[in-house]
Formats: sequence, structure tokens, C-alpha cells
Amino acid sequence: MEHPEIIFFFIVIAFVYASVGFGGGSSYLAVLAMYALPFQEIRLTALICNIIVVTGGTVIFIRNKQVNWHKIIPLVAVSVPMAYLGARLKIGQNTFFIILGCSLLLASILLWIKTKNKDAGEIDSKGNYLNDGLLGGAIGFLSGMVGIGGGIFLSPLLNLTKWDSAKKIAATASVFILVNSMAGIAGQLSTLPTDINYTRIAVLCIAVLLGGQIGSRMGAVKFNHLVIRRMTAALVFIAGLEVLIKHVH
Repeated sequence: MEHPEIIFFFIVIAFVYASVGFGGGSSYLAVLAMYALPFQEIRLTALICNIIVVTGGTVIFIRNKQVNWHKIIPLVAVSVPMAYLGARLKIGQNTFFIILGCSLLLASILLWIKTKNKDAGEIDSKGNYLNDGLLGGAIGFLSGMVGIGGGIFLSPLLNLTKWDSAKKIAATASVFILVNSMAGIAGQLSTLPTDINYTRIAVLCIAVLLGGQIGSRMGAVKFNHLVIRRMTAALVFIAGLEVLIKHVH
């Protein structure tokens, strides 16, 4: 495989993101953007890797009854079709990288902000269906265009608005990433070029499977999630700047 160092990067990214409940799509994109790969392949790779990393966590959240379906359904009911439409939108390579760079900068700011956990007695178990639907739709469309699951935007925003407990928000982000990544792939299928390197994608999938499994277990032990989030925010910020510097003329 050309550029074998990408495998190492993907293992580390999956490890870090899985430890805090994310898929890592934004960072996979950031790494792949540094190499001269077709942007359609970059988006597809990030979404497949997302699914691999978050599927196990989603199953665990569901088994532990951390998923509040009444509040999640309005988010994903709008986000899934919007992610599909965003993925089908025809954009040029340079436009894609500019949107990606801006998205990474925004994500880094949201990740950096520290939020306080909401007390159980303050939580509204029903939520606001209209607001949740609008939020899910906006993030879903952006996610589909860029090739991420959207959890890196959703989770910080839900924490800022004190939408639910930290565990419920983590579970919501995991489900959100999973379904939006699937919708994004479905939207891309009709526009994929014939020269995609599926062998490279398969190798990177194995890498994130390994890193994600280790990260999920380490995160369940003892990690300072704020430190991990801010380290991730710094890396995403640097990657976003680099992408913009390369593609803004």
C-alpha cells in the first residue's frame, strides 16, 4: 500500500475517538486530505471507517438502555434524508476541501468548549421535536456533503444546550453517526468513480477496527475525557487550517 503511514494514523485516530464516543470521520478526512487521493474516495473511506468504529459502541449503549429513542428519532428522522441529499450534491474538489476545512475549524471550537453535565432532575425527557429536527437536518446535510457522521458537531451542541445527561448524549451521538454514515454512503453510490482503490479502503478499515476496539475498552476504564477532547480539538484545528491554506487561492 502506498503511504503505509496512513495505517498508523488511522489506528491512533480510531483509538482516540472511540475512547470518547466518536467515529473519527473528521480526522480521517483531515489525514487523507494531505495526500493526492480522489475526494470521492476520501469521503467514502471516512464514512465506512466511521461505521466500523461506532457500531460496537452503539450496540453497547442500546444494551445498557442509554438510548432515548423518543428524543433521538426527531434528530435522525430529518438528518438521514438530509445526509443522503448532501452526499448526492455535486460539488467540485476545491469546493469540497474548502467546506471540509471550515467544518474542521468549527468542530475544533465546539470540541474545545467545556460544558457542565446536567442534573438528572433538570432533564426534559420529551425534548423539542422541532428544534431537534432542524438541528439534525442541518448537521445531516453538512455531514453528507463532507463525508462525516456529524457526531463531532452534534455532541458538543447537545452538551451546550444541556439536552440530556452526558451518557445519553454520547449514546445519541453514536446512533447519529451510524445512521448518517450509512445514509452518506447510500447517497455517494451513484457518483463514485471507477478508479477507487478498494484494497486501500479495506486495509484502513482493518486499522480502525483495531484502534476502535482498543479505544472503546480503554475509554471504559479511566480517561480524562476533557483532555482527550481538547487534544482532539487541537489536532482537528491544525488539520482544518492546513486544508484551507492548501485550497483557498
